[in-house]
Amino acid sequence: MKQQTVPRSRVTAPRTALGVLIGGLFGWLASITLTIERFKLFTDPGYIPSCSINPILSCGSVMQTQQAAVLGFPNPIVGVAGFSVVVSLGVLAVAGVRLPRWIWIGLWLGTATGVAFVCWFIFQTLYRIGALCPYCMVVWATVVSLLAVITEQLWGRAPGPIGVLVEWRWTIVAMFYAVVLLLVFLRFQNYWLSLI
Repeated sequence: MKQQTVPRSRVTAPRTALGVLIGGLFGWLASITLTIERFKLFTDPGYIPSCSINPILSCGSVMQTQQAAVLGFPNPIVGVAGFSVVVSLGVLAVAGVRLPRWIWIGLWLGTATGVAFVCWFIFQTLYRIGALCPYCMVVWATVVSLLAVITEQLWGRAPGPIGVLVEWRWTIVAMFYAVVLLLVFLRFQNYWLSLI
């Protein structure tokens, strides 16, 4: 009788493991900070968040909108929970634990959902709210970068179109950042130009 072999998990490359851990920590710290700032606003309506720098870079303006609590509670709480998972998996990967492929797929799906939410929130902050939250922007950058790192872990050696996408993932991330920066500049160009 033939013995069935269980597919082994792929070893996580050290740079991928560190990328997941560091990205998770950045996102978690930004989410924790936003959550603390939001609760300070709950308890003291006159409180000015540390990330309210000027009329455009103003967390306080963003935090008090409906978009900042899509599920009925502050969005950063979702970030605290989600990034806690990312940090935990990052620690395991850095420690050399072989994570099953389905864990990486679940992490990829969660991160891809996060990127979709980030895109929606970018639109909302630019064209509905009219202000930017610096800590939110840290989360935006982190989630997109994490998706690139996790994509490489899952499909780094894939042939065909998927392999090409993986090979160009950092170029795609850089283009995403460039487009967002351009949209931010165009949306608030009168303010930016007034600073010169």
